[in-house]
Amino acid sequence: MRHFRIQITLRILLTAATITGGVALYLWGGSVLAALLLTGVVAAQTASLIRYTDRTNRDVARFLMSIRYSDFSQAFSASGRGSSFAELAGALNSVMDDFRAARSNTEEHYRYLQTVMQHVGTGLITYTARGDVELINTAAKRLLRVGYLKHISGLSEFSPELVRTLESMGTGGKRIVKVILGDDLLELVVYGTTFRMKEETYTLVSIQDIQTELEEKEIEAWQKLTRVLTHEIMNSITPISSLAETVHGLVEDEMDRTGHDLRGDTRLGDIRDAVETIERRSHSLIRFVQAYRSLTRIPRPDLTIFQVADLLADMERLFRAELTGRNIRLDVTCEPASLDLTADREQVEQILINLIRNSVQSLSDAGGGTIVVRARLGERGRPVLQVVDDGPGIEPEALDKIFIPFFTTRKDGSGIGMSLARQIMRQHGGVIGVVSKPGARTIVTLRF
Repeated sequence: MRHFRIQITLRILLTAATITGGVALYLWGGSVLAALLLTGVVAAQTASLIRYTDRTNRDVARFLMSIRYSDFSQAFSASGRGSSFAELAGALNSVMDDFRAARSNTEEHYRYLQTVMQHVGTGLITYTARGDVELINTAAKRLLRVGYLKHISGLSEFSPELVRTLESMGTGGKRIVKVILGDDLLELVVYGTTFRMKEETYTLVSIQDIQTELEEKEIEAWQKLTRVLTHEIMNSITPISSLAETVHGLVEDEMDRTGHDLRGDTRLGDIRDAVETIERRSHSLIRFVQAYRSLTRIPRPDLTIFQVADLLADMERLFRAELTGRNIRLDVTCEPASLDLTADREQVEQILINLIRNSVQSLSDAGGGTIVVRARLGERGRPVLQVVDDGPGIEPEALDKIFIPFFTTRKDGSGIGMSLARQIMRQHGGVIGVVSKPGARTIVTLRF
């Protein structure tokens, strides 16, 4: 009875026997009621036979619908239908098991990629052609300072230029975007690529702040150039200075020996004056070059822990007399008052002195103003020192060159103060940034 063919045969024979019995009762006995009852039994048997034969179709249909809707929890049984249907049910169950395994592997790979993407240090964003953000990792949220991003237009407050860059990004594209956030400057490099998935075009971009890397490469390049220049200049100027000094001595000896009076021979006097000028300017140039050598010979910082409030108080005392009568006010603030800094105090003092003097010069030219030196805790609890003045600001062209050695906007400036400050901050593992606009205040930030 467990074989499908036997089931069908018996059901057909039983139906035929029921029909025959009904006809016999009607013809021989004339019993209409019995014939009607047997007709109902035949109808029930026929319906049962149809349901029995349609069960396979229902299983196949259920199998296909499970695949369509990705419902792989279904199971199939061939109970009571024979070995051939047992093979069919086994095949369907095997396919369902394969689908479940494939789905599990896909989910595992997706979770793996999600984990990798969230932990990678480079910011990653995936968005559609309409700008709908499909995925953004933790590094991108931290860099762009957003907790949630649904559409790339949500970055307008962060940087409108970045939004325009993302909207026009294509495969193989590379852009550099500068972003000013209050007193902070970011230099973002953006790489993009496009791909299609499920008939939808997506753009994947990576965003990385390369400000520190650019500064390090620039410092290295200027140090190499400075070494070459100072070496060549010293090689040329040293013998000139030595010869000028020798000639000057010979002229003086000759004049002393002969008792020569310069008033009677202006030609010899001109020679002596010329040699003196060459000697004097040679020594000045040597001192000038030796000063620039300091850019490549900054000693390693002697790190100690000290109170920032004490450092700022020393700066206030140092400049108090210098600012008297100049209509310039110096304010210092430290929050919290117990803020500590692990650094080389002398080197940090030198940076602050240079920055404050730059501000003093700027405000003196503008007729006065206020300089604020403040210390606070920045992101991740790291110390931040700032020198802010309300002077005339810095032109964009000069701002781009402010850290270039030898560049200065002051007539009596040496052009090494800001470059020296950046190298000191680099050796401390920190960065220095300047934010300024013409007619606005200038903010110099030291982040340790």
